[in-house]
Amino acid sequence: MATKTLGLIMHGVTGRMGLNQHLIRSICAIREQGGVPLANGDRVMPDPILIGRNAEKIEALAKAHGISRFGTNLDAALAGKSDSVFFDSGTTQMRPTLLAAALRAGKHVYCEKPIATNLNEAVEICKLAKSSGLKHGAVQDKLFLPGLRKLDMLRRAGFFGRMLAVRIDFGYWVFEGDLQPIQRPSWNYRKEDGGGMILDMMCHWRYVLDNLFGAVQSITCLGATHIDRRWDEAGKPYTATADDAAYATAQLKGHNGEPVVAQLTMSWATRVRRDDLVTFHVDGTHGSAVAGLQECRAQSRVTTPRPVWNPDVKQTMNFFDQWQEVPDAQTYDNGFKIQWEAFIRHVTEDAPYQWTLSEGAKGVQLVEAALQSWKERRWVDVPALSL
Repeated sequence: MATKTLGLIMHGVTGRMGLNQHLIRSICAIREQGGVPLANGDRVMPDPILIGRNAEKIEALAKAHGISRFGTNLDAALAGKSDSVFFDSGTTQMRPTLLAAALRAGKHVYCEKPIATNLNEAVEICKLAKSSGLKHGAVQDKLFLPGLRKLDMLRRAGFFGRMLAVRIDFGYWVFEGDLQPIQRPSWNYRKEDGGGMILDMMCHWRYVLDNLFGAVQSITCLGATHIDRRWDEAGKPYTATADDAAYATAQLKGHNGEPVVAQLTMSWATRVRRDDLVTFHVDGTHGSAVAGLQECRAQSRVTTPRPVWNPDVKQTMNFFDQWQEVPDAQTYDNGFKIQWEAFIRHVTEDAPYQWTLSEGAKGVQLVEAALQSWKERRWVDVPALSL
């Protein structure tokens, strides 16, 4: 058994997601476990170089996590021969240009979503990646959440019978910044900086819906900017120009060809009274289930209670107690790390990999369809993408 080194250029890891999920909980964790095991018994050890604009910040970050290579010159890193993979977790607006530069430099590419701010750019970068013959991938982390993996197990086991509908309820209150410190970056609420709920979350819902419940056929969506005045990291007030909530209905073609209705509610201006910050409620003829990030609870047809509608008396049933928890049948690793390991195997031993840039482009397609629906106040079809 041998240990191989994989040179990895990591761009945009000073941000919250890039730092926590990709650097610390994925690449650093993989290094600590001794690399990624391959089918032949060898292991692959990622050797990252951190690239950022702020020299002091990127040096401090590298040293804090035992990484010897860092710098501010992305062009020089792309020109180097020792690194074969480029990863981007920077701003969405810059992503297509960065991915194109990396592909032209002969690097395999892996990136956060969205892969672009518009479908034309997303399609172009997919075509470039395909023609290059290089490996490419886009983050689709929610597929690897324990809650959704349990939900998918129920689906594959036929628990739901004929699937009828799914409701995705996401969001929480993001502080405006005057009374309490903000817990999300201020650029998220400026459209001109690439912010917006629809751009951020519709990419997630596309791959979740397509993979677990059915291919998206059409959508109707209403966006909103509920909080139009916020305060940035320096405590300076600004006008919020991006949508901070969206309410949508989608029509799906289920895996057995049956129609499935999806309701999508997402808001950064709501206060949570549900099991988790996001819940996925699935109803079927034989059973229903509700999953959060970690847990999943189910109710079968034969255990469904018989509530009685009587508005004149206090409800005596505790509906939350009527569901059975789906147990942890295995140990669930970090979802970002799982996908990183899969991409590394894809690069080094050509292992199968389905979460390509083309899948990322489908997310951008749903974003554009939702925005068009909001603008034109109508249903918008979502045709199959030819990439």
